[in-house]
Amino acid sequence: MSDSLLQRSVTTAVARNLATTTKTSPKMMSITPRYLLKLLPWVQVDGGTYRVNRTKVELAKAERIAVDVVAGQASFPAEALRRVPLFSGLPDVILEKMVSCFRTESVAIGNELLVEGEDRSKFFIIAQGQVEVLSKGIHGSDLRIALLTEGEFFGEADLTAEMVSDATIRTITPCVLLTLSRKDLDALLAENPKLAESFRKAIEEHQELRSSVNRYGERNIDLVSGFAENVEIPKTFVDYSPVPREYSLSAVQTVVRVHTRVSDLYNGPYNQLEEQMRLTIEGIKERQEWELINSKKFGLLHSVDPSMRISPRFGAPTPDDLDELLALVWKKPAFFIAHPKAIAAFLRECTWRGVPPMTVSVFGYPMISWRGVPIVPCDKLDVTNTYQSRQSSGTTNILLVRVGEEDQGVVGLHQTGIEGEIAPSLSARLMGLDSMGVSSYLLTLYFSTAVLTDDAVGVLENVEVGYYHDYMQRIPKSFEMGSGI
Repeated sequence: MSDSLLQRSVTTAVARNLATTTKTSPKMMSITPRYLLKLLPWVQVDGGTYRVNRTKVELAKAERIAVDVVAGQASFPAEALRRVPLFSGLPDVILEKMVSCFRTESVAIGNELLVEGEDRSKFFIIAQGQVEVLSKGIHGSDLRIALLTEGEFFGEADLTAEMVSDATIRTITPCVLLTLSRKDLDALLAENPKLAESFRKAIEEHQELRSSVNRYGERNIDLVSGFAENVEIPKTFVDYSPVPREYSLSAVQTVVRVHTRVSDLYNGPYNQLEEQMRLTIEGIKERQEWELINSKKFGLLHSVDPSMRISPRFGAPTPDDLDELLALVWKKPAFFIAHPKAIAAFLRECTWRGVPPMTVSVFGYPMISWRGVPIVPCDKLDVTNTYQSRQSSGTTNILLVRVGEEDQGVVGLHQTGIEGEIAPSLSARLMGLDSMGVSSYLLTLYFSTAVLTDDAVGVLENVEVGYYHDYMQRIPKSFEMGSGI
């Protein structure tokens, strides 16, 4: 028998049976840093309801109009026209007749819908696509001052005033538009003099109200300043909203079940019940962060005011786009919230322009920032894509928030001191044992979030995360020929 076949020692495979292995606690890939939960200031909500009192808004702001497009024809309910501030005071009968006069138009890319200095007298609602708003600057060059997308509108003032357009509006994608011309509106009103008088009166009341409010739609506070004598001091007051927004605490719940035989016999070195609880709580916290962003009742994405929504100028998120977002939430912006793919897309644009962003320390970890404001990664901002197999492309949103009650920002809501509390606003209660010896524990987390003023949160919408640059185009020819190496 050769020496190679002789066993000189007990094998490691057998010896391992006598050894005590070193174990880790259970790991879970779905756990994230959950920076949003740590950065939000949390407010104690006694009674389960948080009321946000605001000043009264006399003049409603513009809201997007949801348009349905079926078989190439666009439509919307007559009541939706009240989202246009100019038409908010019109009687229902006029709105219904106006809706019947809208026409559906399909427009190719690069078409000029309005031209600065011309009077085309037409009102547009964007059903599908995007348009850019251009204006001549004082130096004579065209400046892109805005991008408008689905649900937004323009040209309503041209229907009621004899004036030329102060901007050029051009399609940057193929668009489906709903249009109403002044000619069709005049013909409609000419058929019924009473409707024409009601229309004229409502428009005049709107114009008068508009002159008495500030840019937020709140009534101006009458003041006097200066040193002039014999000037009567104005009398004023600040009115409050008669129907303040109330936030009720939401709940995430589940029942954790552990067999008593497991917890009795297999509790070392890790406590089985504790590990089941820990991993379940991690899942609850992940769902909490998702709800804070995406809930239709209180989520940040659904709480953004229409005036605080912008679109990227070229699809990918550029430094210019984040600067625009900072110009919206300019009162003490706290942090951006973005999907990691959106952050990577932004970094590519910064690299392309040669303006690498700085990093800041957040909770002891380096984090990308822009203009000193941290860009917090969060995978709860979904990346949507028509093709499920293409994970590297799609569109998402980037949020910018101001936080804190004192700064009229965004606050998290919870209630501490509840029965069975094991963490702030999180309780665990034993529900009992069943006939199979399985113990059940009810886990409940109460929370919500509140946006105290409309300008506390803004969003950069429809951000494309799959655009890459060909850096070879920027290499000097001398390097391409090898002479620079």
